[in-house]
Amino acid sequence: MRKLTIIGGGFAGLTAAITAAEAGVKVTVHEAHRTPGGRARTAEGPYLTNEGPHALYDGGPHWTWLKQRGLIGAPAPLPVSEALRFRFHRGGALRRTPPLGMLRQSLRGAEQAPVDLDFRSWATGLVGERAADAAAAYVGVATFHHDPGALSARFVQERLHRTAALPPEARYVRGGWGELIERMIARAWETGVRIETSSRVESLADLPLGEGPVVVATALPAAARLLGDPSLTWESGRTVLFDLALRTRKGDPFVISDLDAPGWIERFTAQDPSLAPAGEQLIQAQLPIGPDESKADGVAHAERLLDLGFPGWRERTVWRRESVSQGRTGAVDRPGTTWRDRPAVERGDGVYLVGDQVAAPGVLAEVAFTSAVEAVSLALRTGRGVPRTERGVPRKGLDLKHA
Repeated sequence: MRKLTIIGGGFAGLTAAITAAEAGVKVTVHEAHRTPGGRARTAEGPYLTNEGPHALYDGGPHWTWLKQRGLIGAPAPLPVSEALRFRFHRGGALRRTPPLGMLRQSLRGAEQAPVDLDFRSWATGLVGERAADAAAAYVGVATFHHDPGALSARFVQERLHRTAALPPEARYVRGGWGELIERMIARAWETGVRIETSSRVESLADLPLGEGPVVVATALPAAARLLGDPSLTWESGRTVLFDLALRTRKGDPFVISDLDAPGWIERFTAQDPSLAPAGEQLIQAQLPIGPDESKADGVAHAERLLDLGFPGWRERTVWRRESVSQGRTGAVDRPGTTWRDRPAVERGDGVYLVGDQVAAPGVLAEVAFTSAVEAVSLALRTGRGVPRTERGVPRKGLDLKHA
């Protein structure tokens, strides 16, 4: 394989581009926006916000890959004094420690959890209803789902085990994830990748002749439209994203994790003061909401937690932003399903699908990374694409869903 085309310049697309270019392939990336990055972009301005809380888990495969290439940059370590300001909301009050049963549950590996049973039922039989509900709420930080207890026990337990690990797996990119993306772009250029921005591809038939296999690295709904395949769907979360800049006050918590209902508030300037102007602190929160709930419900949830943990926060507010993220927070697996049941990476006819809602293992961004590396591996193994005249029009009898 001499050429590869990638549609989408987010984390998954850039991972695929670098992986292929390092193998000697000539790569072209088409990015619809004026800058690459996707959901890994960091906002411009005085408050360097990501699209919701972002962290890298150093237990995942992408951590080693990024570190080997010098793409993580200087770490943003969390001072011990800040780590001690982790608070749990339980029964209407903030506490320093979670229920003991929840801690016991977090020690179990995902392989011990059944696929066909929901997490709440399984965990209740092990640690009791109270601890099971607390564990399910806590894992909302890694599912962005309003009811993690209703999801597959295997899926939820993997995320509980990873997010509650000691020492913590979460690591932070200094300056926001935009810095990581800038380093990935530079690495792509160094390896010869051509990145075309403001280049929206509406159909595979629009691509030039002889550009090799195609990796579609867009959100799943966009991929379904591009490939003309409505079967490309999978459930994701729906959550309110709440960004807040406050004048600094000594003693504010680092994190508030709501164990009564999924919700997470994190003060990101605790580990990286550069994210906000001097004398101010940046808070990012995510509050999952159900199908019948509104943005106002999520915001009200955040404000109740802020009232408990951030005294005088309303008077100290210098900037705030609220939004709803739907279908943009990665896949969630219902009982009876695993990551293998999601839309396949290999679509047939030299087309590959990558992102955080496809058939690849991992937690959050790890799914995007793993699928990108897998797509390039499959394309290299095949060694050729499909002639341009066949692209965009599935061959008679070809079932893209099962290809």
